[in-house]
Amino acid sequence: MKINIVGKNISVTQGLQEKITKKLSALNKYIIIDDEDVANVLIRTYPTKQKIEVTIPTKYAILRAEVMDMDVYNAIDKVVDKLEDQIRRQKTRLERKHKESLAEFLMNEEMDQEEDIEVKTKSIVPTEMDLEEAIMKMELLGHDFFIYIDDETKKIAVVYKRNLGGYGLIETE
Repeated sequence: MKINIVGKNISVTQGLQEKITKKLSALNKYIIIDDEDVANVLIRTYPTKQKIEVTIPTKYAILRAEVMDMDVYNAIDKVVDKLEDQIRRQKTRLERKHKESLAEFLMNEEMDQEEDIEVKTKSIVPTEMDLEEAIMKMELLGHDFFIYIDDETKKIAVVYKRNLGGYGLIETE
């Protein structure tokens, strides 16, 4: 597996790079990760915490984990633990689905990703309102996002809850 490491507001030292490479290379023992897969690692520093995000798109699933911690080295350990849990769950799902060992399945069949993706389609008619009203409706409905037409710009917009708290706004052109 190839590893890309990017630091935002932090310089990635040689020791940090070696720790990440060592920990993520240990994931190669799992059969769902190939040598061609690329692990994208993003390290961000905030005033009191460090955040590490790892995304590994494989041909069977997209593995993604993020962790915030006071110490970046602890965050690396925790994010690798989360990825290992995801890999184990994915392996169990594949074995249950195909009733044969994962190794045999991976050797004998190419998995069609389109079959595994379940898409629920829902049609909506966005109503015209301001941002504050859209946030209020989103909260009342208990959703993570809300689509509406901005009453000032008359364009479709999406307001969403951010993981770090607060809200985000996506506006169309």
